[in-house]
Amino acid sequence: MGSVANAQAPAPAPKQAQIDRNGVIILVRSALLALDQANKTGNYTVLRDLGAPAFQVNTAARLAEIFAAQRRDNVDLSGVAVIDPQLSLLPQIEANGMMRMAGFFPSVPTQVNFELTYAPVGVSGGCSAFRSISVLPRPCRRRSCNPPPPRPQPPRTAVQPPRRKPHRAPQATHAGARSINTKTLRRRAAVFNLASQVVNVQNQ
Repeated sequence: MGSVANAQAPAPAPKQAQIDRNGVIILVRSALLALDQANKTGNYTVLRDLGAPAFQVNTAARLAEIFAAQRRDNVDLSGVAVIDPQLSLLPQIEANGMMRMAGFFPSVPTQVNFELTYAPVGVSGGCSAFRSISVLPRPCRRRSCNPPPPRPQPPRTAVQPPRRKPHRAPQATHAGARSINTKTLRRRAAVFNLASQVVNVQNQ
């Protein structure tokens, strides 16, 4: 007598979550900034109270143990307040009804990778609270994270005005000097001739 095995129905595929970009940024930033404050103060009570009921199963002491490595490494997540996240996994609704998203903040010098899941809370389930937080800081290796410094510009040389040639005195002064020298030579020659004549007379 044969038996018929019960065929299990395949799990439904994830579907896109109905949330805009501003809503995504608010959820991601609020969760990571709450974690950043908890790491810096060592008090994880507020972080625990902000989570969904499944997250609140962890005590504050247990959360301190989970994120002890980030406190030891002085991981700073405050940059997520001014940097927009880059999503590698768009918000989607999983088979268990949880909303899941993943991405990173391209900050310098550490890139913050995150993965978050949110559970619907409230009477109508219209609000979401994080159910799990996964943060992995890594050194940024992308060129866009660490842009090269600007190249130094060569110093600008001032434009010098054209130099003017020095003014030369007219050549008439040289001609006058030549005329004076000629007269002097003539006078000397006349004196020499006169002296020669006197010597000749004395010899006679």
